[in-house]
Amino acid sequence: MPETNHTFKFLLTDSVLHTAERRPEHLAFSCGNATMTYAQLVEKMNQLAGLLLSQGLQKGDRVGIYLNRSLETAIAIYGILRAGGVYVPLDPNAPIKRTLFQLEDCEIRHLITQPGQKRSLAKIMEERNPLRFIIGLAWESGLESISWQQLFDLPAATPQAPKMMAQDLAYIMYTSGSTGLPKGMMHTHYSGLSYAKLMVNTYGLHQDDRFGNHSPIHFDISTLGYFAAPLVGATTVIFSDAYIKMTASLSQLIEKEAITVWYSVPLALIQLLHRGVLEERDMPHLRWVLFAGEVFPTKYLRELMQYWPQARFSNIYGPAETNQCTNYNLDTPPTTDDPIPLGKTWEDTQMLILNEQEQEVAKGETGELLIRSATMMQGYWKRPDLTEKGFYHQETIAGFRETYYRTGDLVREDANGLLHFLGRKDQQIKTRGYRVELEAVEYQLGTLKVVKEAAVFPYRNGAEEVVIIGAVILQQGQDAEEKELISGLKEQLPWYALPQSIFKLEDFPRTGTEKIDRPGLSEILSEKIKQIHG
Repeated sequence: MPETNHTFKFLLTDSVLHTAERRPEHLAFSCGNATMTYAQLVEKMNQLAGLLLSQGLQKGDRVGIYLNRSLETAIAIYGILRAGGVYVPLDPNAPIKRTLFQLEDCEIRHLITQPGQKRSLAKIMEERNPLRFIIGLAWESGLESISWQQLFDLPAATPQAPKMMAQDLAYIMYTSGSTGLPKGMMHTHYSGLSYAKLMVNTYGLHQDDRFGNHSPIHFDISTLGYFAAPLVGATTVIFSDAYIKMTASLSQLIEKEAITVWYSVPLALIQLLHRGVLEERDMPHLRWVLFAGEVFPTKYLRELMQYWPQARFSNIYGPAETNQCTNYNLDTPPTTDDPIPLGKTWEDTQMLILNEQEQEVAKGETGELLIRSATMMQGYWKRPDLTEKGFYHQETIAGFRETYYRTGDLVREDANGLLHFLGRKDQQIKTRGYRVELEAVEYQLGTLKVVKEAAVFPYRNGAEEVVIIGAVILQQGQDAEEKELISGLKEQLPWYALPQSIFKLEDFPRTGTEKIDRPGLSEILSEKIKQIHG
């Protein structure tokens, strides 16, 4: 068995430094035709760290990463961490207003980007923002900047970084908030490294593995390739945006790169199943297919497992606040269409299932899942109110306090100790693997000037994908086409939170207290969709 020792590490950067010492020429990351060994990664992350420190970066300062899928993402992550900073991944496809909020919220003065983002950056610079220095793109005026080539011409000496501890912040990742404003999850070196170690131990990951990194860095699933692979000295293949958009080419790349570990949302796997011409591919190296983020329709999972009989499949569950916390492995295709269980909690993790009175339920009964784990976030950035609301504290017999994260997911534990997902306590849904607060979509739809009242609902389409549909009552004397309403939301909501359809109604069905009859309205909208699509 190849070496997998990782007990000595305390910081995420330790993994890269250790592997560079023992396997300097081993491939660390690749993307398209670009490759980078562990020795090269250390050299480049030191160059970036040295630059950030020379620019006045202090321990704990937040640095934005505004990059598409590329080798530079790995350099950015580890260079920031090496300098004692906190990386904040930003979605280049998000509305400018959302990005501006994150820049202001985290007081980001240093931004790492690339020439392809020049147009979006120009729009950001037109608005009030805290940016002072741009790395990766030569900016014409107003800000100091340095190109990637200029950065790589700098000395690569070991930077004089501040003393770091495992409990120091490593990254802040934003997720949807119920008011429309995203909330930042604070993860430490300890929680990130604990997650990497648990994934390594759970799936037997090792230095000869080749990780297929499908997700962008602002999506928590991506941390497997960026954290766990360096921990064991493996290789991460970053799939570029071009391959993500062309499913047949993506499956060809998986074959060509001899990927051994795949991790993505189920939707990506369903697209591979339907449009990846898998019958023409030979993927004998693929040994683990991991999926998370949303429910995987069992009929599609069964079909995919028949294409890849040599691989083991695993349903991984856990909100980004805990990284992940349970898993359920499948060695053979399921024989029924019953939903796949969430499985059991893994190492270094405890759970509670509580009813509405916050009392533990008996096995077989439904309750909210609460998780206590080494992989858990520290809290929400600048939101002590949300942090307090999101955690549950339990006193032990010895008088100590144990802290659990409230997932908001309703589950049931069966006689075999397996957890089964039964839905949400609130209006949060998962679509395309992303968390979306329906309240936020509904709120933003209601802010459009022509809209008098709005409501939105989740809907599972023919491709078994959860999408958002909406309904509006327009202001008297006003009119607007569906595409105008959706376009009006693009400045406020990320692409995955936009309604797929919006129906204009004269009125909504009401309850006896004049509230929206949501089950009745959902039924009306479902019927309208069926009429349109047959």
